[in-house]
Amino acid sequence: MSIKMERKQYLEDLCKHFRIALIELLHQIQTGHPGGSLSATEMITTLYFEKMNIDPENAKWEERDRFVLGKGHAAPMLYLALAEKGFFPKEDMATLRQLNSHLQGHPCAKKTCGVELSTGPLGLGLPAALGMALAAKLDQKDYFTYVLIGDGESQEGIIWEAAMSAAKFKVDNMIAILDDNGVQLDGTTDEIMPMGDIAAKWKSFGWHVMTINGHNIEEISDAIDGAKTVKGVPTIIIAKTVKGKGISFMEGKNTWHGKPIGDAECTQALAELGGALNG
Repeated sequence: MSIKMERKQYLEDLCKHFRIALIELLHQIQTGHPGGSLSATEMITTLYFEKMNIDPENAKWEERDRFVLGKGHAAPMLYLALAEKGFFPKEDMATLRQLNSHLQGHPCAKKTCGVELSTGPLGLGLPAALGMALAAKLDQKDYFTYVLIGDGESQEGIIWEAAMSAAKFKVDNMIAILDDNGVQLDGTTDEIMPMGDIAAKWKSFGWHVMTINGHNIEEISDAIDGAKTVKGVPTIIIAKTVKGKGISFMEGKNTWHGKPIGDAECTQALAELGGALNG
């Protein structure tokens, strides 16, 4: 069943709120990763506020769904979702990437409530999520494990080792989502390491593959629902996205992978997004 119109509007408004909050925060602290956070906004928002079975009051609940952020540099968007959900006070966001903060530059499971896995070294998210999914099967639990990986991250060999293992063990309780924005730190993915027909690659590894617009809430929601019905094989949702989505001068630019946001740039970005949160 497609997502209801009022829920779709709520999630779209929440995404707008998160984008504005992200720009204001990263401008304030002069560090962080805007590009990859903006490309992942709709996917993280849909998971946390529509699809995942989680309880902020019981963060270690055994029956909870798991989410792993393979592309750990998009931590700011994950933290915004976790704070909004109630895993920690929203005021903590101001400490992002500061000394002694529990909100480190990449997610840390030991320090931040709601973070399932410490990520940063690219590639480790998928194999760890696979382990979580296999544990659910062994323990006869019904929870799903979701993992968001990057297209630059997909150049890592460990991704494909995990892909083979997931197919071998018929892991159908894990859903991988590929943030396919075509851009990584030093350039486009085609410039750095061409991946060719990425859908065909995943299919050849024995996965069920779905391709969607990763900025369309309804498509994301429908794809997740569809993936849950696939049995006997792992599923990956290839989400076509735009790095820096929503801000004209950031869109598709590798320079905005981790560049500090200047005053004039912040003003322009907020204008394009609809104004400051308290404006």
